[in-house]
Amino acid sequence: MTKLTQDQPLTAPQAFDALYSFCAPALVRQTYLLTGRRELAREAVERAFQLAWQRWPEVARDRDPGSWVRAVAYDCALSPWHRFRPRYRHTEPPPADPADRALLDALLQLPPSYRRTLVLYDGVGLDLPETAAETEASTPAAARRLTHAREAVAARLPELTDPGELHRRLLGLASTERLRAAEPEPVRCEGERRSMFWTRAAIAFTGTIVGATTLTLWTAPTHFEAPIAPAQAVEGVPPVGIMGPLLPMGPLPPKEQARRAKVRSTAAGRPDRLAPLAG
Repeated sequence: MTKLTQDQPLTAPQAFDALYSFCAPALVRQTYLLTGRRELAREAVERAFQLAWQRWPEVARDRDPGSWVRAVAYDCALSPWHRFRPRYRHTEPPPADPADRALLDALLQLPPSYRRTLVLYDGVGLDLPETAAETEASTPAAARRLTHAREAVAARLPELTDPGELHRRLLGLASTERLRAAEPEPVRCEGERRSMFWTRAAIAFTGTIVGATTLTLWTAPTHFEAPIAPAQAVEGVPPVGIMGPLLPMGPLPPKEQARRAKVRSTAAGRPDRLAPLAG
């Protein structure tokens, strides 16, 4: 590996690996406090860093890239869709220490928003405005959540009424599980693979839409064709015989022909009929 000097800037993979190595181990332990599941904690953190690598120009310019990744990891870990996944329908083995097991049970009994606020404030050590910003709540709302969460934990574990003792126990619970994060390079590769997959899927979907639109334009009619009305029965027609017999189709009989000739010859000797003059 090439040794970097102060004048040599970090490449994008090197900067990502440095951020991952610094944040991922602690972030996995924090996420475990939110979920109580070891595998889900690792998966949420890896997914957050994969998204960070896909949006690295945006994340690298962020004021605090670690907070960006932490917020995404917490969102992934607390997603309600995990309950429908077969691998997460069964509970994991609890911590071996009875005190840690009781603390984890007390945490998991809290609503997700209260649990997240408690972990950020008493576990990570953020101040109240930072906790409110990361949980997308106002500062008074974050303060109320923190107060209710502490009261709920203290009701189950009276020895954790002191915030300092609660902070120490949260750090101890996260550390005793010995959770390890994956290496940064496989996470980067998986992020690139996912990005490539969704790019190809978007291209294929766009091509399908364009093809369907072209086929529709090619086969669609170019002019309006009035629909043919269906045949219907006509009512109220008088029966044959009321208005006289109908003449049969075909040549006229000799008697009728002679009568027609007589009428035409009589009309030929009369003066012309009156007709309106033009203009």
